[in-house]
Amino acid sequence: MCALFGWLDCGKILSVRVLKKLTQALANAAEERGTDASGISYIKDNHVTIYKRPKPAHKIKFRIPHDTGAVMGHTRFATQGDAEINCNNHPFYGHADVDFAFAHNGVIHNYHSLHTNEQLPKPKIETDSYVAVQLIEKSGKLDMDSLKSMAEKIRGSFVFTALDQNQTLYFVKGSNPLCLLYFEQLGLYVYASTESIMKTALKRVGLHKTKCIRIKVEEGEIISIDRNGFLSRNEFNVQDDFRFYNKWNIGIDYTEYFDEGYNEHEQMLIDYAKFYGFDEEDIMILLDYGYTADEIESFLSDTNLFYEALRIALAEEDDPDQMGFDLCDICGW
Repeated sequence: MCALFGWLDCGKILSVRVLKKLTQALANAAEERGTDASGISYIKDNHVTIYKRPKPAHKIKFRIPHDTGAVMGHTRFATQGDAEINCNNHPFYGHADVDFAFAHNGVIHNYHSLHTNEQLPKPKIETDSYVAVQLIEKSGKLDMDSLKSMAEKIRGSFVFTALDQNQTLYFVKGSNPLCLLYFEQLGLYVYASTESIMKTALKRVGLHKTKCIRIKVEEGEIISIDRNGFLSRNEFNVQDDFRFYNKWNIGIDYTEYFDEGYNEHEQMLIDYAKFYGFDEEDIMILLDYGYTADEIESFLSDTNLFYEALRIALAEEDDPDQMGFDLCDICGW
């Protein structure tokens, strides 16, 4: 599970010093979801610039030019493709009708069949995510339609981001989490994979007390934000048959969970719990309490949040009459 982060500055109010600090704060906070590699992309003189290294974010000093209007970033928890081979790391470079940078949080299960069925060339890049770049390049354009077509061919979990040379930022929201804020007085959009990453980064920069609007992005939505801050939306059909890892992908037999009514997304979270230092039973308790799989995924990256949610769930087991719980009560949004 990786992390996406970044910003788009259409207000031109903040200094480059603040924006640089925001970039580093987001990257450092995003380490909670991946330390194998880190990278950012931005536009310089109408050209896509990508800087990435097989290091955790806090060991990299991210620099941006004075006229930078947007940054798109990624921290990686490597699942496929050796992170030490830097071309396997995000963001990736792509070319269609415009040059663009591309990043992905999630796992694509059907990338092998896509290469065959779509007759895509075999790339040097070993990361499954790169097949999405190839699909866009094959379409010959980067826009809402090509992103819709790409997303509807993907089987897996994802949020995709793309930044083109015209400084338009795109989001393609699958089942993975995304937090997008707009600071209207500053003319600044900021995004991160989870609320905990966002809150940590904003506090480090001093923006946590600044009034902002949370922009809701639903699964199956595509959003574009141009350099002037104009936001557009589109939709795609969510493919439910392969959203997360299944037993055919990583050799895990989920049969033991089927009788308990867990779907494939929930089954993946149960198995992934041990990688985050949690017990499978804790995940089951949260699911049985009523938390969604996306909510629990965001809890996994914040130990305090996870155990507070678990405390509330366990409290209801002791007191069935306890009032229901709202995620916002913990996150403070």
